[in-house]
Amino acid sequence: MTTEGLTYAAAGVDTEAGDKAVELMKDAVRRTHGPAVLGGVGGFAGLYDLSAFKEYRAPLLATSTDGVGTKVAIAQALDKHDTIGFDLVGMVIDDIVVVGAKPLFMTDYIATGKVVPERVADIVRGIAQACEVAGAALVGGETAEHPGLLAPDEYDVAGAVTGIVEADRVLGPDRVRAGDVLIAMASSGLHSNGYSLVRAVVKHAGWSLDRHVDDLGRTLGEELLEPTRVYASDILALLEHNETAAAGAAIHAFTHVTGGGLAANLARVLPTGLVATVDRSTWQAPPVFGLVRALGQVPTADLEGTLNLGVGMVAVVGPDGVDAVLARLAALGVPAWELGTVAELGADDAAANLVAGTKGVDGGAVRLVGDYRF
Repeated sequence: MTTEGLTYAAAGVDTEAGDKAVELMKDAVRRTHGPAVLGGVGGFAGLYDLSAFKEYRAPLLATSTDGVGTKVAIAQALDKHDTIGFDLVGMVIDDIVVVGAKPLFMTDYIATGKVVPERVADIVRGIAQACEVAGAALVGGETAEHPGLLAPDEYDVAGAVTGIVEADRVLGPDRVRAGDVLIAMASSGLHSNGYSLVRAVVKHAGWSLDRHVDDLGRTLGEELLEPTRVYASDILALLEHNETAAAGAAIHAFTHVTGGGLAANLARVLPTGLVATVDRSTWQAPPVFGLVRALGQVPTADLEGTLNLGVGMVAVVGPDGVDAVLARLAALGVPAWELGTVAELGADDAAANLVAGTKGVDGGAVRLVGDYRF
């Protein structure tokens, strides 16, 4: 009896499908390339020419990496994969612009049980489109086929970005002062955090993703797959004249509201000895958050410690710069409002009422007051 040897294809890996996926996505990837990107799609390494940044006196490279989390389960359930790239770019690139860094280039990684070229191409096209919005080049990536580890229709995505910022222009806690004002920028919805809670709520309620929800004006699945708002170009536009602004009019810090919610992320950009007071009543939470709250009877503490509740980014601004920042954001089409203020931490401030020490950061604190409007 003769037997044939096992092949890579028999083991579940189709290299030809991977090549087809590259062919389908490469035009979208190339559209993110400017003259600083060297080489083309498919090289072992992406190359980026930094010679245009010779005018920097003390350039710092900024980097971040992240994924999309269990929101990919919604994309898989709906078989819609062309928007998840915005969630990836939002989670990765908007983490470096908060320090004032200009994003230069990004790479991505997709692991899947089976390479379906059209699906992979949809994912990467979404990443490329979001990179265009953020002003970054998508210079490389990897698609890995993991049969036996992931089911054929399962996948996960991750990415990393590199940016650049002048050392003396880095934003953060050391610039924040008592008297600064918090300006909130609206999220587009859930963004890409807290989906383990959201999916558990939906399962508990027994709702299907194709259920039309009047309060949302669309199906539940469409709402849950709403792409993350990418703030990078808006943030950089706000910072164009930051170094020439008067001391009381400059932007001192930003915080990206992701996992952990508003208070936990805001505390990360405050120095020790200062407390930010956030007024929950200053905005109307989008309907999806009230829906999650009601369907799962989720306690307020869990909601605000998990979801963004309608605030995706916060600027910490000198009091003389508030009107200008709000006007600029309105011109950019980003809904924004005054969220609260920063003050010195008082001796009578009860620690039990403050959020501090999150993500291992020994910094300032946040006090939440008022009631949410769901």
